[in-house]
Amino acid sequence: MNHQQSFRQQTSGALYLVPTPIGNLEDMTYRAVRVLQDVDKIFAEDTRHTRKLCHYFEISTPLDSYHEHSSEGKEGKILALLEEGGTAALVSDAGTPLVSDPGRELVQQAVGKNIVVISLPGANAAVTALTASGLGGGPFYFYGFLPRKKKDRQACLEKLSGVDVPILFYESPYRLKETVSHLEENWGERQAVLARELTKQYEEILRGSLSELAQYLNQHTIKGECCVIVEGAEEDSAPAADVWWESLDPRTHVQVYKEQGMSAKEAIKAAAKDRGVPKQEVYAAYHQL
Repeated sequence: MNHQQSFRQQTSGALYLVPTPIGNLEDMTYRAVRVLQDVDKIFAEDTRHTRKLCHYFEISTPLDSYHEHSSEGKEGKILALLEEGGTAALVSDAGTPLVSDPGRELVQQAVGKNIVVISLPGANAAVTALTASGLGGGPFYFYGFLPRKKKDRQACLEKLSGVDVPILFYESPYRLKETVSHLEENWGERQAVLARELTKQYEEILRGSLSELAQYLNQHTIKGECCVIVEGAEEDSAPAADVWWESLDPRTHVQVYKEQGMSAKEAIKAAAKDRGVPKQEVYAAYHQL
């Protein structure tokens, strides 16, 4: 078991996961600025983008790159810094690291080496969109980016079809029209929300049915990063489990298991578990007592 006491465990360095604004620079927290000023090095998804942020907040900490194509050697370099007692911050281009952004492998390895990992709260497009959507206020399911290929996306939507809480997706403006159309094909007239350019000058939130959103996208060109939220399935619309034994009497049910190689005792136990009844009941039916 890994037991981390974030602010008392100082035998080694610490890795800070620092959110950055998704648009409006005023959403940068005081703590985030201080951490970026204090760490030994900042590892950024795109150093050119982060350098502008650092310039704005007068942060002079050295920058290095870390992104989804970074080699294991780069992760080793970061971990070596931390194991020597140094500190580092990981930032993505916008929002919170590891939320559809790079960092998973690095954090896993840091945790495996008992290095302190401290995540700061901050900007996140999905939660920002959800709270303004009119569909929030309870549990939700965050998915992120759907697969690009239609076949893979179809398989994904089939798996998600029974989720009964709002589902959050990220999408590029270039694939948005196709994705929303595909959502409508699969999930019909569910209510949905499209939020784009959140916290920026051209922030826009569209609320309606999937068909209304699809129609709007057929008539308008959308720019900027987008978040799509779709209401969950109604309880009675979730796909029912495939109860293969439903038409079988208890004796035949047991016999099917026996034909699969189980002993009579094992088959009776398995059938009773399927049916949610005592073993004695299935035993009596099987032996015709």
